[in-house]
Amino acid sequence: MDPSLGEGLSRLGSLGQGGSIWRQTGDVFSRSSREEDDEEALCWAALEKLPTYDRAKRAILTSASGKINVVDVENLGVHEKKALLDRLIRAAEEDNERFLIKLKERCNRVGIELPTIEVRYKNLSIDAETHVGNRGLPTVVNATMNIIESMANSLHILPSRKRKMSILHDVSGIIKPCRMTLILGPPGSGKTTLLLALAGKLGSDLKVSGEVTYNGHEMNEFVPERSAAYISQHDFHIGELTVRETLAFSARCQGVGSRYDMLTELLRREKAANIKPDLDIDLLMKASAMGGQEATVVTDYIIKILGLDICADTMVGNDMIRGISGGQRKRVTTGEMLVGPANALFMDEISTGLDSSTTFQIVNSIRQSIHILQGTAVISLLQPAPETYELFDDIILISDGQVVYHGPRDNVLEFFESVGFKCPERKGVADFLQEVTSRKDQQQYWVRSDKPYRYVPVKKFAEAYKSFHVGRAMRNELAVPFDRSKSHPAALTTSKYGVSTKELLKAQIDREILLIKRNSFVYIYLITQLTIIALATMTVFLRTRMHRDASTDGNKFFNALFFGALMIMFNGFSEMAMTIIKLPVFFKQRDLLFFPAWTYTIPGWIVKIPIAFVEVFVWVFMTYYVIGFDPNVGRLFKQYLVLILTTQMSGGLFRFMGGLARDMVVANTFGSFAILIVVALGGFLLTRESIKKWWIWGYWISPLMYVQNAISVNEFTGHSWDKIVNGERIGTTFMNSRGIFAESRWYWIGCGALIGFILLFNSLYTLVATFLEPYGKDQPSMSEKMLKEKHENLTGEILEGSSRGKRSSSLHRSSRHGSSIRNNSTSAKSAREIIGSDKKGMVLPFTPLSLTFDDIKYSVDMPQVSIVVTCICLILVFDIMTKCLCGHLLKLHPKYHHKRNKALIRDLSVPQPGSSDVYFASQYSQPFFTQCMACLWKQHLSYWRNPSYTAVRFFFTLVCALLLGSIFWQLGNKTKTQTDLLNSLGSMYIATLLIGFQNSSMVMPAIIELPYVFAQALTYSLVVYAMIGFDWTAPKFFWYLYFSYLTLLYFTFYGMMCVGFTPNYNVATIVSAAFFGLWNLFSGFIITKSQIPGWWIWYYWISPVAWTLYGLVVSQYGDITESMEDGTQQAVKDFVESYFGFKHDFLPVVAVVVLGFSVLFSFLFGFAILKLNFQKR
Repeated sequence: MDPSLGEGLSRLGSLGQGGSIWRQTGDVFSRSSREEDDEEALCWAALEKLPTYDRAKRAILTSASGKINVVDVENLGVHEKKALLDRLIRAAEEDNERFLIKLKERCNRVGIELPTIEVRYKNLSIDAETHVGNRGLPTVVNATMNIIESMANSLHILPSRKRKMSILHDVSGIIKPCRMTLILGPPGSGKTTLLLALAGKLGSDLKVSGEVTYNGHEMNEFVPERSAAYISQHDFHIGELTVRETLAFSARCQGVGSRYDMLTELLRREKAANIKPDLDIDLLMKASAMGGQEATVVTDYIIKILGLDICADTMVGNDMIRGISGGQRKRVTTGEMLVGPANALFMDEISTGLDSSTTFQIVNSIRQSIHILQGTAVISLLQPAPETYELFDDIILISDGQVVYHGPRDNVLEFFESVGFKCPERKGVADFLQEVTSRKDQQQYWVRSDKPYRYVPVKKFAEAYKSFHVGRAMRNELAVPFDRSKSHPAALTTSKYGVSTKELLKAQIDREILLIKRNSFVYIYLITQLTIIALATMTVFLRTRMHRDASTDGNKFFNALFFGALMIMFNGFSEMAMTIIKLPVFFKQRDLLFFPAWTYTIPGWIVKIPIAFVEVFVWVFMTYYVIGFDPNVGRLFKQYLVLILTTQMSGGLFRFMGGLARDMVVANTFGSFAILIVVALGGFLLTRESIKKWWIWGYWISPLMYVQNAISVNEFTGHSWDKIVNGERIGTTFMNSRGIFAESRWYWIGCGALIGFILLFNSLYTLVATFLEPYGKDQPSMSEKMLKEKHENLTGEILEGSSRGKRSSSLHRSSRHGSSIRNNSTSAKSAREIIGSDKKGMVLPFTPLSLTFDDIKYSVDMPQVSIVVTCICLILVFDIMTKCLCGHLLKLHPKYHHKRNKALIRDLSVPQPGSSDVYFASQYSQPFFTQCMACLWKQHLSYWRNPSYTAVRFFFTLVCALLLGSIFWQLGNKTKTQTDLLNSLGSMYIATLLIGFQNSSMVMPAIIELPYVFAQALTYSLVVYAMIGFDWTAPKFFWYLYFSYLTLLYFTFYGMMCVGFTPNYNVATIVSAAFFGLWNLFSGFIITKSQIPGWWIWYYWISPVAWTLYGLVVSQYGDITESMEDGTQQAVKDFVESYFGFKHDFLPVVAVVVLGFSVLFSFLFGFAILKLNFQKR
């Protein structure tokens, strides 16, 4: 830019800000309009001299006080944006159309043509495969069979037993620009599938034929995800972000599209034609065309027209965090895509949870944008109000996968009248269209008195539409291919992402830092938790009790090092839960091409590194010198370095596990497998020489092995371990006895391996985030009855064996459950007796004293039989009551005159003689036992039909038992040396902690846990007991089973208790993990009972894991009188008593205490759910 121009522009800007001489002399009166016009003209003339690139970044802003300022549009403040929008759009309902017309007129003046998109779908058919009937229910057996069948199908051993289900059948049509298209149809008709097909977002598991084109271009010729915006009916948002932050992030990722190119061309043409635009419009267009801003004016504009300005700075919230309402969340979902530059909108059920006036306002704003700016919009609404329905230009009516009508709204009633159906005058057209294809409601609209009514199936409607003049015109237009030369170059996008990867990384980093601030409590709690455990650890392993007189003294130091590494490593376990919680939002934004997966995963790792430095600093600098490790300060920092790498490795590992599993239960299972391999083969529980040949590879791939070697070499090669015994340093002797590589180079080998694991796990996390789909993606499922009804509605043919009068078993069971709980034993009647006939409406499984209807549009859930599957849920109160009472309510009283109402109220307020208050003998309608049995039955079905919890848990138990059995193969009967005995105890230690922690992490509150946990314990005990080779006697086996069962049970109830006493799952996971660390420390294995200082022995006695280990050890080894062959000639029972402090005579007490923990935790859980409520909504 010319320096003189820049100086002049700056001088003009200062003039506009009050820098002139005469305004400094006390002139307090307003300037004349001529002065303002002159000043504005001077500023504009200076702007016109700038190059187009610089001119696009600067605009003239008039402040509220009337001052003229030349501003950089990229640096507009919040108040300046708000003032600008307030001037242009004071009330969205009134001013938005006028504002859009100004935008269009500015483009028209210089001949700028706006891009348009015409979408065609031709002979489109979509089919899915599904299991039918009970085979489609998600039970444990069905889930297992599905896995086996899918493997057999992939190997071509068995044919697929799934049934073909047609979702869309040979549909064709044209979505034209500048027109609003409404999709109507009953639930399950295929509306969402059609929208997904038009937006290019169909899943790969569907079989698709036909074609969808944009301006004549096939889907593979451009990027449909960025050329069109699909707005889902599901609301997935990060609850900790505000509405403005959510939309601003979406705008940053989607970019500005072709707005900047259009702006530069517009400025060039206006300058050539000497046209001066409206300054406010010019400022807004320039600001909206600038990318890379954290908060854009487009975001504020969308917030305003969606009516979100009253909650713009409120957190979106979730189930436990107080946030915006459900209707506002739906508007945020809509706004998330409207802030982008897409020219075509496909919107699915955007009115759910919104009142009719808000729906009208939003649809009207979209309509204005579509008509004026020549966009394309297809919107699916379940039940639009008449005034909202009138806003649309075209209607697509779809039923049972076929397009019944696609054409102008004005002709839709004419079409149905041509086939004999007429909409009553007082009936909403949208409601009529929903019901006219339904077998239940169709007859009431039949108007041909010369012909008897017969059900007209969907297929007949579709055929009639093809012969209707609208259908013929549609076919003729489809027969002529779209002229691709008329497609605007900016209409379709070929770049995969909206902005550069640098901008995407900046956006992701900013969001991650913001989330860390919002979740600061979690990280502060983690550090506090680590501090508490560090205090316990350093006072348990106090340096005054830590000696270095012999090589065996290294065990306590070795155990302290192992426990520290374990705490640091699994302090990152919470990363798994936090990763999974954010995955639904990630998958949505990834599939919408907001960003590539690596720009999401890498910042999530990098921004948390400073937190890891603080956590490790707390642990190392609190414990190192108090425990009495080697005093060399260099070794202090070397331990600090290893543990920093450890926490980074564990964070990557658990993020990878969360991304791979994508489900909390499955992730806990995979995470437990990882813990098992890492810990069992890390060189602590089993020395390298004791690991079986078939598992030695696990030793070399265990990250904990490299951590253990590095910190052990760092400690035991120090000068404090230089004492010579039998010609060798005691530090070297100890490392050799524990299978540790004693060379100093193994410290750096360990560090290098950990860096490799860090890169590996984060790379794997990025890969799974890139290629995997959401877990448990909805699979089509249909009962045999529904499949037959679909066929009948489609063709009019009744299949043999079709039973229309039966209710689905799941509905019947649900009603039966509600009836069993709510029916009063003294006046019980079945629902059928109350209704009085087999025709069902609103089923009430108890005798009502009165009926009250509140907001029936959203709240009345009509049974499937009464409405089939094609009836809409907004039903007149009269229809509901006549169906419900079946003749008991034959007429209503006439309207009362307003003067008679007062007299009536006065009369009714006086009780009739002999009447009494309503009295119930008990608070609940059923006895306690009946309620318990009903809830037990309900929870049984809930468990049985939740394979992701029940089946995965049993799968984990079986695989874990096999792994432990093979790792500790036949070590249970080896008691000749202390090492053999400690190896066997290691299997008990790892099993108690691992499966117990797993059960605690997979909690589901129900008494039905008792049989499931017993089956789990029995499976585990049989496998492990046989493979490890414990003594096969009935008492010892049943003691092993008893302690295994109660351990799993109290861990399960403990997890339930933590959920009950904490506000959400994240906090429950963190709180429970804190006690897991202390239970591990005081389990009697890391440091034995006899070695625990007196001031900490109380915690040993209240640690459930210590009692479990006590019971398992003494029940298996506490009565063995054989002498060990390690030179001490000490009996096994004596060694157990002297080393661990375990006495066989104490076994009955241990059994009672372990049972007591189960009872205690279950009682506390019941108390928590009874008295506490953490919801803040």
